Amino acid sequence: MSDLIYAIDFGTSNSLMGAADPFGVRELVPLDSDADDQRVLRSLVYFHPDSGAYFGSSAIQQYLENSMRGRFLKSMKRFLPVKSFDSTFINGKFFKLEELISLFLKEMRVRANEHFSEDCTSVVLGRPALFSEDEELDRLAHSRLEAAARLAGFKNIEFLPEPVAAAYRYRLEMKKEEVVLVADFGGGTSDYTLLKLSPKEFVPEDVLSIGGVPIAGDMLDGQMMRNRIAKNFGSETQYTVPFGSNVMQMPKGLVANMCSTAYINLLNSRENRDFLNRIKKSSQNEEDARYIEQLEVLLDNQLGFSVFESIEEAKKSISQDGHGVVRFDYPGIAIEESVSAKQFEEYTNDEISKIFDSLKNTLKKGGLTAADVDRVCCTGGTAKVSLIQSGLAKLFGNNKVEVFRNFTSIVEGLSERASQLSKV
Repeated sequence: MSDLIYAIDFGTSNSLMGAADPFGVRELVPLDSDADDQRVLRSLVYFHPDSGAYFGSSAIQQYLENSMRGRFLKSMKRFLPVKSFDSTFINGKFFKLEELISLFLKEMRVRANEHFSEDCTSVVLGRPALFSEDEELDRLAHSRLEAAARLAGFKNIEFLPEPVAAAYRYRLEMKKEEVVLVADFGGGTSDYTLLKLSPKEFVPEDVLSIGGVPIAGDMLDGQMMRNRIAKNFGSETQYTVPFGSNVMQMPKGLVANMCSTAYINLLNSRENRDFLNRIKKSSQNEEDARYIEQLEVLLDNQLGFSVFESIEEAKKSISQDGHGVVRFDYPGIAIEESVSAKQFEEYTNDEISKIFDSLKNTLKKGGLTAADVDRVCCTGGTAKVSLIQSGLAKLFGNNKVEVFRNFTSIVEGLSERASQLSKV
């Protein structure tokens, strides 16, 4: 039996994998040979109509090479606490959500087994501090993720909150005891752990409080879509019903799905497509009809992922340069929308407020104030968003805030925990 224990950071956008045995922590697994950083496997699955499933960079490549036919899935982690999402129909077969996620986790395990030439069935698996603020939905998400891990071939599973995992890694670089807030700003969740850290062995009692909110980078992108881009796909279209004179607005539920990186492809149902065709025919002007046509092109060619990639790039530019441009050109679609830092702040004000309200509540649960915190350790790609950085600086002061190993801190911490378990 293998002494190896895997460590998996299964993220909304990106996933990484480490390992440890009684002799210590191993190197991170090169999961994707086609990626710029081979340690990072993007959390993407593409189901080709004929030849099975592809993952990470291969998912994108095959999706494009096959003219965007088939089914392309991203942000699967976002659905774990969604009770209404039970299963979906792909290539003539029903898949439960845990089965879809198990395919991804199994692929990670297979690639790691090949890398280490071992068959490992033990794992320390990261999870958000809170999948949902609703306790029942949080338990549902946890049980689904555990079921997915077992279907992927793991028999011994320990879960560790992702910000706690980052703390395991961070303590290795400390010289004295400090009160630390670990803030993990990812794609789907913003998670916090308030704890006492020192170079000594980490124990659970060091955790003072844990909190979080299911709002992060994807929702910020969604607000960019809603406020700036969605009009190009008919979100503001007005139309009349047959034999009626009342002017109607695009349904809120349809617009909400359009503005979600996880839900946009759900618009491609026969019922929605028939409805959109009726709207196009009864729209108030030619421009509105053209916007619906652009949405139809997006759905016909499953371009939701690509549109949100363009939004993500503009968001990065806003944080770096103070402005960004969402450009998307495809036969039948032409979008070019400039967005200033001030506009981005207006669009995302509610989401940013909720992120920081949750952070402040985590401090309150731990019986501390911002002044009591010695250091703020930030992880996750959304930590680079300028509004997050400025909010943290305002609350804690610039000298306390550190963006720490954005992509690897959690998996390295999970590996440290795996190392501890391997010696028991």
